[in-house]
Amino acid sequence: MQVIRDDGSLDPKLDPGLSIDRVVALYKAMVRTRVIDDRLQKIQRQGRIAFHVGSLGEEAAIIGSAAALRDRDWVVPCYREVGALLWRGYPLQKYIDHMYGNAGDPLRGRQMPDHTFSKVHRYLSVSAPIGTQIPQAVGLAMAAKKRGQDECVGVFFGDGATSSNDFHAAMNFAGVYRAPVLFLCRNNGYAISLRTEDQTAVRTLAEKAAAYRVPASRIDGNDVLAVWRAVREGVQRASEGGGPSFIELMTYRLGGHSTSDDPRIYRKQEEVDAWRRADPLLRLRKHIEQEDVWTDDLDADWLSVCEAEVKACVQRAEQKPPSELRDLFTDVYEAQPWHLREQETQCLEGPRAKDEEDES
Repeated sequence: MQVIRDDGSLDPKLDPGLSIDRVVALYKAMVRTRVIDDRLQKIQRQGRIAFHVGSLGEEAAIIGSAAALRDRDWVVPCYREVGALLWRGYPLQKYIDHMYGNAGDPLRGRQMPDHTFSKVHRYLSVSAPIGTQIPQAVGLAMAAKKRGQDECVGVFFGDGATSSNDFHAAMNFAGVYRAPVLFLCRNNGYAISLRTEDQTAVRTLAEKAAAYRVPASRIDGNDVLAVWRAVREGVQRASEGGGPSFIELMTYRLGGHSTSDDPRIYRKQEEVDAWRRADPLLRLRKHIEQEDVWTDDLDADWLSVCEAEVKACVQRAEQKPPSELRDLFTDVYEAQPWHLREQETQCLEGPRAKDEEDES
């Protein structure tokens, strides 16, 4: 399904009818996410942070889905969906602090970068092993259903996860018990370096849903309005007791899988260049310019605002001290067992603790 045509006009039969202010807000959120990604990749290359997973080229699939979910619905991320969390109002400073693992990091340095969470924003913690978040999302959806709550869950995963055990277990369970969950598959063509056609024999990933009698659709994931429409339809179905939906979001990862990946090794530049012409930001910008609500000057101004915001957050993050060593031993047990107390004492008297005392 595609709503935004190549010339920037909308298909009147598929137009979801969002206000132009809402559409501009989607564009601004996508630009902001890209600016943040760009800065984090640069500072990672400078050795200032350890790692980053960007969403270059996939912003429409992520932001469009997040916008279509209701505030009371849950987001269960993969690791590339921080744009969804920021859309929900999560403070950028907290996210940047997390990327540094400093004293302002809500996770206090105990998780690798880009493994964020926020209970307040109904955004579960990232689970790094492939596919493990999918049954977690189904469980969360079933809990809401059993409580009689009108909530659904949107779970993100990549094309490679559809070949994982957890994907099939989750789909089967959701199909049987009609869990109010949306399976949001970002099909960007690669499971790191493995092409989609090399890890599954099906013609489309949406076909896999049929085996579990889960309604499925295949959407232009670079068309934010098409994404919004498909996800909102899934939300409506779940809210009315219709159970799960599988949405295959056809998109492309313009950058590497992460800052640890060099995609030049396994794909040709011609392929990347072709997908750049389908950039989701360029497509949406063409539409809002036609509506006379966006100009080059407004675009430049918004870029400046986003760049200044992330620069300020980085500066503040780098001025904060690291997380405390004792944080390694908290938030697991209500009453700390003897062996953990013993390990904490040894750690706090160890070399790193003494080095920190010397520096202070």
